[in-house]
Amino acid sequence: MTVTLFGSTCSSSKKAIQWFMDHDIPYEFRHIVHQPLTEKEFFSILEKTENGTEEIISTRSEAYRTLDIDFSSISLKKLYTYIREFPTLLRRPIMMDKKRVLVGYDAHEIRQFLPRSMRQFIWGNQDVIPTHT
Repeated sequence: MTVTLFGSTCSSSKKAIQWFMDHDIPYEFRHIVHQPLTEKEFFSILEKTENGTEEIISTRSEAYRTLDIDFSSISLKKLYTYIREFPTLLRRPIMMDKKRVLVGYDAHEIRQFLPRSMRQFIWGNQDVIPTHT
């Protein structure tokens, strides 16, 4: 299964790309500025998040500070409009397959994209790879 990685040239996106390459996991990279999310992709990501829009909006971005909008009070359609216009509102990278999404690079959480056949559970090792998703 191919993972779609929505990112940029940021260090977190580069770490994620390197991780997928190191683990021979097929991925498709999409630069969010040059190839913004489609509306379908936006809603697909939101469906898979645990915390909805809070999880995907970058409150540290310049676009967020410049717009000075209460994002919790606008509709999802309006939020998507802003994201199309200002793609850097999104945290990066956003990694997604058909079942799951991960927002931001996390060395432990990214392992959820390992195929079951590659997962191992090693007691006492800091580098434990969970056997469940």
